[in-house]
Amino acid sequence: MRLENKIAIITGGSRGIGYATADAFLKEGALVIVAASSQANADKAADKLRQAHPGCTVEGISPVLSDGQSVREAFAGVVARHGHIDILVNNAGMSESTPLANYTEELFDKVMDLNVKGVFNATHAAAEYMVAQGSGVILNTSSVVSRDGQPGGFAYPASKFAVNGMTLSLARELGPKGIRVNAVAPGIIETDMMKAVPKEVIDPLIARVPLHRLGQPEDIANAFVFLASEEASYITGVVLHVDGLGRI
Repeated sequence: MRLENKIAIITGGSRGIGYATADAFLKEGALVIVAASSQANADKAADKLRQAHPGCTVEGISPVLSDGQSVREAFAGVVARHGHIDILVNNAGMSESTPLANYTEELFDKVMDLNVKGVFNATHAAAEYMVAQGSGVILNTSSVVSRDGQPGGFAYPASKFAVNGMTLSLARELGPKGIRVNAVAPGIIETDMMKAVPKEVIDPLIARVPLHRLGQPEDIANAFVFLASEEASYITGVVLHVDGLGRI
C-alpha cells in the first residue's frame, strides 16, 4: 500500500473529489482526517468511510478555514492524537458564475476567503509540523479554469491562478526542507453539482473532450494518490491537469 501509516488531512473531504480522495487514500493504507464545513458533515462522511473500510481509521474535523486560529487548533489536535501530519490536501473551495456587473465585494471576499486564504491557513498550519519532521506532502486542488479562464464568476479562476502561484512558490521554498508541493487541476468532473446541470448544457462540454466523457471524482483522487506517494518523490512544483482535453 502506497500510503501506509501516513496521516492525511483532506479539506472539503465530505463530498465530491474530497470524499473520493479520502476513499482512495484509505485503500492505500493512510489514516484520514476529513475536514468539512460542519462537524455533522465531517462525522457523516467519516462514518460512511469507516463502513466502506472496516478497520481503517477515519476522523472528522470542522475548522473554519478562513480563520487561522481555528485551523491551527484543529491541526494541533490531529498531531496530539496521532503524532504527525504527513499529507495535506487543500481541496475545499467554491465556484460560481456571477457576471461582473452583478459582482459584489462580499462575494469576491467569500470566494477568496475559502479558495485562497483557506489554502494559506491550512498550509501554514501543516507546514509547521512538516518542517519539524523534515518531510511532508502538500497537494492543492486547482482547476482547468486556472489556465483557460471562464465567462463569469471571475473570482473563481483568479483564486485558482493564486493556488497555482502558491504551489510553485512553496515548492521552491519548502523543497529544501523535505516537503513536496503540487496541485491537480481538474476539468469538468461529474459531481453532484454537475448532475443538476441540464443535458443540453452538458452535451456540448462532453463533445469538446477527446475522451468523450466527463471526468469522475476517482480520476482526480487517483492523481492525488500518485502525487502523495513515494512514486512521485522527484515531482514538486507541478500543476497536473486532469481534464481529458489532450492539449499540446
